Amino acid sequence: MTARAADRTRYNRATAHLDAPIAIVDLEAFDANADDLVRRAAGKPLRVASKSVRCRTLLERVLARPGFSGIMSFTLAESLWLARAGFDDVLLAYPSADRAAFAELAADPKLAAAVTVMVDDHAQLELMDASRAGGQEEIRVCLELDTSLRMLGGRVRIGALRSPLRSPAHLAELARSVDRRPGFRLVGLMAYEGHVAGVGDAVAGRPLRSRAIRLMQAAARKELAARRAEVVRAVRAVVPDLDFVNGGGTGSVQHTAAEDAVTEIAAGSGLYVPRLFDNYTSFTGRPAALFAQPVVRRPGVGVVTVLGGGYPASGAAGADRSPVPYLPEGLRYDPQEGAGEVQTPLLGSPADDLLIGDKVWFRHAKAGELCERFDALQLIEGDRITATVPTYRGEGRTFL
Repeated sequence: MTARAADRTRYNRATAHLDAPIAIVDLEAFDANADDLVRRAAGKPLRVASKSVRCRTLLERVLARPGFSGIMSFTLAESLWLARAGFDDVLLAYPSADRAAFAELAADPKLAAAVTVMVDDHAQLELMDASRAGGQEEIRVCLELDTSLRMLGGRVRIGALRSPLRSPAHLAELARSVDRRPGFRLVGLMAYEGHVAGVGDAVAGRPLRSRAIRLMQAAARKELAARRAEVVRAVRAVVPDLDFVNGGGTGSVQHTAAEDAVTEIAAGSGLYVPRLFDNYTSFTGRPAALFAQPVVRRPGVGVVTVLGGGYPASGAAGADRSPVPYLPEGLRYDPQEGAGEVQTPLLGSPADDLLIGDKVWFRHAKAGELCERFDALQLIEGDRITATVPTYRGEGRTFL
């Protein structure tokens, strides 16, 4: 029996009393992935990206482990909710225009001490000040550096369209503005190299593309390491006592950790290991989060149909944004239908061994987005469910 077949046996046994659709997290795999992230971080603390987890119980679980410290959140409303729940170090990774939430932040000492907001534009400071509604608490601020790789004199740009702040001078100028502005305190810098951390460099069946990605990423790491160090020096010349310099992501943990200028690493997807993280040469994780759909039809030889399953991931539309049939091994989509909203035909010889009501297990393309589809996660240890815990959605929280 293969390891995957053994996992299928465990998952089916653990959930035999539950009807699909259901979502699970294999805690043994989750913990092993957490340990591997810590190993790769080589002593630097890991800040957990909440958008890749979206379950408070599992955020608490990983933060209780040595090597993890703090949360990287995705909306201001989520940040305040987490801070009220007792998480005392929450870095908002994206700028916000939530005026009501800024008013809450500026009025509450506990929230203001726990939450750090992202800034890359003077106008964002103006919006925060205009939103205070009388609140006088000092707002903690982090600046974000644009990490994109520019080549051919800037005519070629590789990387996400995020911060407009690129040079040490740009960051130092905004640092001075924050430092001089009453009611704000600059505490950190962030730089997310998504074109390194979030792009696999071993694309199946695409050796030339994979080599090109590896060459690009090597050049990007070298350029960014030098520029990030210069930016940190320039900002520390304005504000010497920064609390943190955050960088990286699941796919670049060990490379970012090697930079002296970086004090902490962000990671989250590496806990669940969705399908988009299969194509890396630098690490191999264990799939920890899966969902099951029930077989509801047997249209013919080598075909079964499961209920629903059309859960596309965000990003540029493409086949890699669909979930992938995972267990039993050997199933594939009908190319004319793909993953459907209410029914999904699956092809392959394993279909002939599946009966009405059997479960087919899938992996989502991205990590935390799976939790937007399910109210609860079944936590599995061995071949038993040891807890049923709510996702953000299960707690009535849909922040985006």
